Amino acid sequence: MIPLPLLKKHIEQHPYHLVFATISGAHLYGFPSPDSDFDLRGVHLLPLKEVVGLKTGPETIEKSGVRDGLEIDLVTHEAKKFFSMLLKKNGYVLEQLFSPLIVHTTPEHDELKEIAKDCITRHHAHHYLGFAETQWKLFEKENPPRVKPLLYVYRVLLTGIHLMQTGAVEANLLRLNQTATLPYLDDLIQRKIGGTEKERLTEADLGFHRREYERLRNKLQQAHKASVLPEASRGSAALHELLVRLRVATTQQE
Repeated sequence: MIPLPLLKKHIEQHPYHLVFATISGAHLYGFPSPDSDFDLRGVHLLPLKEVVGLKTGPETIEKSGVRDGLEIDLVTHEAKKFFSMLLKKNGYVLEQLFSPLIVHTTPEHDELKEIAKDCITRHHAHHYLGFAETQWKLFEKENPPRVKPLLYVYRVLLTGIHLMQTGAVEANLLRLNQTATLPYLDDLIQRKIGGTEKERLTEADLGFHRREYERLRNKLQQAHKASVLPEASRGSAALHELLVRLRVATTQQE
């Protein structure tokens, strides 16, 4: 269960106006452990005086710690930086923006989600291919190998395949598997949720999952080739207009 009132209380202490704040990480992916922290991600807006002067405000704010008994990892990017990241085939920011686990929202959050749909391209596949490779190397390097990085491998690959095939952002592994129907995922997820993710995988397990990783990686590459998503983002002008309006509105409120 997600303690939204306590998370909202934490968000209210942010020093700048927030466009949105959502939950990412294991809670978004559908496999939080009992001790999983809460990864809060969002966009903040600097006042004009901290944008145009010699001394500018922080592009990124990161705060970690225990608040009201909850372990919280908060990261927010300034609107200009976040908008720029949306134009760079960055799957992380798409997942944060479209996360259904919303802690704080505004009308501009909804507008930004509509614009972001025009920022999705077939080349976002490269983000997911690269991330999956990194996670697989982490998985193979561990002794004994854990379930957690393996679940990240599958989550990333299935998110990328789904994005290439549908143009929609889906980061929840349980929902992704409704389409993928990989029978072994339910057991892996239950081990992660139940806190037994550090159980040793056998050599037979490793061989099986290596073949599955290669199969799904090839499937993502094929989905990229077959995708009808655009080659380049079409959201730049709309993002510029939204950012200008946000700046003007902030100035009027000062």
